[in-house]
Amino acid sequence: MPKAFPPEFRRDVVAVARKGQAPVSQIARDFGVSESCLHRWLKVADVQDGVRAGTTADQSVELREAKKRVRLLEQENEILRRAAAYFARDNQPKMMYPLVLDLAADAIPVAVTCRVLGFSKQGFYAWRREPVTQRDWDDAHLVNAARAIHDDDPTFGYRFIADELGEWGIRAGENRVARLCSSHRIMSVTHRRRGSGKTPGPAVHDDLVHRNFTAAGPNQLWLTDITEHPTGEGKLYLCAIKDVYSGRIVGYSIDSRMKARLAVSALRNAVALRNPHATIVHSDRGSQFRSAAFVRTIKHAGLAGSMGRVGSAGDNAAMESFFALVQKNVLNRRRWETREELRLAIVTWIEKTYHRRRRQRRLGRLTPIEYETLHQVALAA
Repeated sequence: MPKAFPPEFRRDVVAVARKGQAPVSQIARDFGVSESCLHRWLKVADVQDGVRAGTTADQSVELREAKKRVRLLEQENEILRRAAAYFARDNQPKMMYPLVLDLAADAIPVAVTCRVLGFSKQGFYAWRREPVTQRDWDDAHLVNAARAIHDDDPTFGYRFIADELGEWGIRAGENRVARLCSSHRIMSVTHRRRGSGKTPGPAVHDDLVHRNFTAAGPNQLWLTDITEHPTGEGKLYLCAIKDVYSGRIVGYSIDSRMKARLAVSALRNAVALRNPHATIVHSDRGSQFRSAAFVRTIKHAGLAGSMGRVGSAGDNAAMESFFALVQKNVLNRRRWETREELRLAIVTWIEKTYHRRRRQRRLGRLTPIEYETLHQVALAA
């Protein structure tokens, strides 16, 4: 392709041709250009000088720039319209990069879309190379683990979840866990906004007891609840299961954390010791007893769950009376410096004193062990 003549050369040739001292064909040969090219130069020069009607070079530039601005405004308007429709969907998107791909398919430049929506082209192209980043992948696994921990104990907030993640082999900062729990609505059931007036969650079982704390035989009705007591190292929690027939504590578990596994462990201990069948397990509406793990344990053991009403201590009064004895005879006796010290004291009092030395008038002044032993002998006879 031949190179264009310099503008100065063109002006000189046009000036010579306008003098009319020689024919246009002669001037074209003298300057080494074609005759048609020289006629075109003369025509452009006449338009530029206003001698002939037409669009000048400056006007052509302005017209091109105006068309470019109009096209750009139309693209920006389309971007904003499509973005408004994109964010109005029911499932709110977390990023705008897929919208950029849709607009690019409709011949809208990526640079324009990124500038209008307010992010960098580098970020978009990095996302296109790797749509799911390692950070997103790690966050997804962390959220799944947080949900599992929260399902195990719905009272856990993000702080307890962050502490528990270490046991799962997941390292994550508390701020990161708080951000993910907040975005996925994973929060403690005890969390209440001021003035919300929310009540505890619904019961997972009907009330099968109705405050009738009597049983004609062993393993017909069990009661369970959780109590706590402070020590020099922190709180210690006791979950106990009581057989209404003899008053014996058929299962218990003691731990430093009030999680669903505390109630599950106590129930499994009771099932292993007594091998019950169709026993009613009655509790309050604590989150540990409403947890999926506790409900599964009841179902797998072939037991029947039962729950009292919200804020009604009388619906589990027989279990509360046992905890009152523990409070008076063990917990309030002195200040406990360590959890292990209090744990051994609770276990010793239950097994040695309550089961084998403390006589109950409703049992004919017999201890729970004596009462069950006599019952078994009579049943065998």
